[in-house]
Amino acid sequence: MTTTLITGANKGLGFETARRLIAAGHTVYLGSRDAERGRRAAEQLGARAVVIDVTDDASVAAAVKTIEADGGLDVLINNAGIAGIEGETRDGAEIGAAAVTVDMMRPIVETNVFGVVRVTHAFLPLLQRSAAPVVVNVSSGLASLTKVSTPGTPAYAYLGVGYPVSKAAVNMITVQFAKAFPTMRINAVEPGYTATDLNGHTGTQTVEEGAEIIVRMAELDTDGPTGGYFDNAGTLPW
Repeated sequence: MTTTLITGANKGLGFETARRLIAAGHTVYLGSRDAERGRRAAEQLGARAVVIDVTDDASVAAAVKTIEADGGLDVLINNAGIAGIEGETRDGAEIGAAAVTVDMMRPIVETNVFGVVRVTHAFLPLLQRSAAPVVVNVSSGLASLTKVSTPGTPAYAYLGVGYPVSKAAVNMITVQFAKAFPTMRINAVEPGYTATDLNGHTGTQTVEEGAEIIVRMAELDTDGPTGGYFDNAGTLPW
């Protein structure tokens, strides 16, 4: 039996990924900052609820103890993330490089970057005991320097700074952890522009479509790729 933890899983892509992996036979810990929302979502799916705030050391440590006591972990999906103020407007203009401040970026980086490092580091001892450990880091197409610097693409048209910076950092974290732990399958994925709370449900994909690559990479065998950056169509350019 494969045991999987998904952070930020009480709704959206995390919830759909949990549903799919449970159907595939995984024991899923549905991670949520809010205990009641997590409990309700877990009951709906047949998952196990665990409270985990990726920005809080004590919360993450408590989640590790809970999952360790129940037997361990095979798959970690770092899904929790925020867009912050990205995509909003100020005085009629989208907030981009000319208006971004450290205070705007700080909560995005704390959640999307430090959160991934905090959770991955905390669960490494459990993952290292697994016969087939896997880490999936949910990134974004906006993390691709190639795409963001190619005129005429949707990524090029996006003016925000904090969110792309945070996801580009997630890609680097993915590469460096994959090199450090060659027996693990550690990859970054781009779900696509999926309709979730993150973007006010303006995305052009369903959560079912967006979760496809997350599920696929969560089910890798020990000979699967590692240190890569993927979407549904294949490998993405850095």
